[in-house]
Amino acid sequence: MPEITGQKLRELLPSALVIAFLAGVESLLSAVVADRMIGGRHRSNAELIAQGAANLGSALFGGLPATGAIARTATNVRAGGRTPVAGPIHAVTILAVLSVAAPLAGYLAMPALSGLLILTAWNMSEPQRWRSHLAAPRSDRMLIVLTFGLTLLADLTIAIGVGVGVALGLVLRLADRDPTPPDWTPPDR
Repeated sequence: MPEITGQKLRELLPSALVIAFLAGVESLLSAVVADRMIGGRHRSNAELIAQGAANLGSALFGGLPATGAIARTATNVRAGGRTPVAGPIHAVTILAVLSVAAPLAGYLAMPALSGLLILTAWNMSEPQRWRSHLAAPRSDRMLIVLTFGLTLLADLTIAIGVGVGVALGLVLRLADRDPTPPDWTPPDR
């Protein structure tokens, strides 16, 4: 077990909370993208509890925080994964391939890997939806441009943090304009 002191908690807690928030956002975003691809519905609470448990277990062994990665999820869905079992099978398959092929990875040409990453990023951007993004309200378009720009100029962590903050501000501003909530009933589960 790692040594836990009050001073360490004061030093690490703010960063830990930001990392946990961003990891949760990324995992839920990955789940939403997968839902769109397969026409399914994820369970947000189960997703976040499982991620928290996995990250607690990982930390006990010196591991880094992990999230549901959009790139792997999209690749898994495009390969035919549709059920919750697809994720663990995907992970075991990658572990087996890397265990056998890791020494050979040094022989791969970096331009070939770059091309694969560019193709994956292109598919993740969902170009078929760009037209609907252009028809979105001006504030939504500006939010997309802001988040994209910060991803390129700073890093993904800052882009997501600022994007979520600005989006929350936009939602609260719209809520102030029309304080009557729409009719809503909880879903049957």
